[in-house]
Amino acid sequence: MSSKTTSSGNGRGSANPRVTLRTIAEVTGLSLSTVSLSLRGGTTLKQETRDKVAEAAKKLGYIPDRAGVRLRTGKTNVIALVLDGAEDSIDFARQMIQGIGNAIKGTRYHLTVIPEFERHNSAETIRYILDNRTADGVVITHTGPRDKRVQMMIDADFPFVSHGRTEFYTPHPYHDFHSEVFAAMAVERLASKGCKRVMLVIGDDSTTNYQNIVTAFHKATARAGIEARILEGTQGASPAEMRKIGLDLAAEANRPDGIICDSEMRTIALVGGLEEGGRVLGRDLHLIYKQTSGILPTLFPDLDSIREDVFAAGGELTRLLLRRIEGDDAESLQTMAEPQPHWRS
Repeated sequence: MSSKTTSSGNGRGSANPRVTLRTIAEVTGLSLSTVSLSLRGGTTLKQETRDKVAEAAKKLGYIPDRAGVRLRTGKTNVIALVLDGAEDSIDFARQMIQGIGNAIKGTRYHLTVIPEFERHNSAETIRYILDNRTADGVVITHTGPRDKRVQMMIDADFPFVSHGRTEFYTPHPYHDFHSEVFAAMAVERLASKGCKRVMLVIGDDSTTNYQNIVTAFHKATARAGIEARILEGTQGASPAEMRKIGLDLAAEANRPDGIICDSEMRTIALVGGLEEGGRVLGRDLHLIYKQTSGILPTLFPDLDSIREDVFAAGGELTRLLLRRIEGDDAESLQTMAEPQPHWRS
């Protein structure tokens, strides 16, 4: 009778038992405690030793027993990204996740992504993480001035970083796009093209980003001596509704001759309506949009844009969060990303 080899729960056959710390110690000739310390990110070890352990672990296919790690250390080796599911910037989520994933390569951390399609539920997600300690740190996006999630994590002294600023007196780690510079740069560009009536098309008025852009927009248009107008309430508007707004603007006698749009999705629909209404961009009016992907330059190669590098933002948010987990002071973990202008027309 022929014998059969059964697979173990970890997907390896009996001839390939699970790789443990002891396996790595035997292969490298290092002590069990040294291997354990190295895989936990021990900074007291020589870099040569840490590289040796990391290389052996990778070659052997070592997978940490996360349940065991948590029992021994109280750590999960997990960071959680609470991602706003209502984001209307093209490719934002993918680039943010890839940026974070790239930044945790070679570390002991894994990423858990929690999409939130109803923003009011986001605080409950944070409460669950805090109560059950399902992560060692959290990244949140789309912060409001008095964001409840931020307050909860500050009160719990829990490591986190926000993609966006707040108005809390207590400092906390953040990385943010310099939206004030974005607004001022766009207004100055339109003014240089001779625009006299500039409209800002902006969505979510619950975020700090909204307040920063609107304030900077009013200041920049006042400096330039041009008429300012804000098209508000477009958050949640369908592409068809945004296209209709563009069509209506095209028919206005006193329509804007310059438009600044904070979203690629809104830009596509808006341009569709303007062009359907017979308006030619670059002749009848000029438009500048906030760029978060490489898609719109292909669709509208002559439109000016100001780019936010979302992939880089994911990496920077991760760097700040890992430093916060290690105990760095919150005030030293606050950075800004400068807008990148792409003048095409």
